[in-house]
Amino acid sequence: MGGIGLAGLVAVVEAAPRTGLVDERYLPPFSAMVAALAEQGATAEFWQSLLETLRGWAAGLTIAMAAGVVLGILIGAVPLVRAALNSTIEFLRPIPSVALIPLAVLLFGTDMRSTLLLVVYAAFWQVLVQVLYGVQDVDPVARETARSYRFRPLTQVRTVIWPTALPYVMTGFRLSAAVALILEITGELIIGSPGLGKQIAVAQTSGAVASMYALVIVVGLIGVAVNVAARAIERRALRWHPSIRREAAS
Repeated sequence: MGGIGLAGLVAVVEAAPRTGLVDERYLPPFSAMVAALAEQGATAEFWQSLLETLRGWAAGLTIAMAAGVVLGILIGAVPLVRAALNSTIEFLRPIPSVALIPLAVLLFGTDMRSTLLLVVYAAFWQVLVQVLYGVQDVDPVARETARSYRFRPLTQVRTVIWPTALPYVMTGFRLSAAVALILEITGELIIGSPGLGKQIAVAQTSGAVASMYALVIVVGLIGVAVNVAARAIERRALRWHPSIRREAAS
């Protein structure tokens, strides 16, 4: 059914400018977008921009995941620390990452690091909050049992906290993967750091509308691929979890 909807959308985009419903200067036919995409694919600049986008996305996601998981477990495992930092987290988390663009530009200019700052900031909160929920969901009896047997802190994390928190970690990973891609493209568009977002902005300002839409299609395909890959990794990591088993059985 999803394929039918996509085919319908393609047909509408192809027919609307050809029938005069919209101006081709603003929305060219889908076939023109595909032709522009083929032209883009034949240039080294396109592939370099694609590589820059994927590299920035992967680096930001990796940093955010590592920081979010480690800090989430450290904060969540100690009630006193969580109570002390709760108001700070609730204050910082709602701040839009795009609000940091002036700061990022002042620090790094139009360098890739400016966009990386936005990606890490946005993705980090997705992971941290989920890990905090996961640590909070640990069975108190299991926690007290581990303490009564005098498990070392790392052993408690590995045997008690991590199995409970892992589903939340994977949810945070799936959410942060999408958010990281959005902020990577946004940063490239607004700041002008290297990547597909910058190429979209250049195509728009130069009047290459078909090329602009072609690049937007590429970004959309990357988003679909990221979502599919994140879900596959989640199912793989949680193959032992009852929810995944029920999903596989159905």
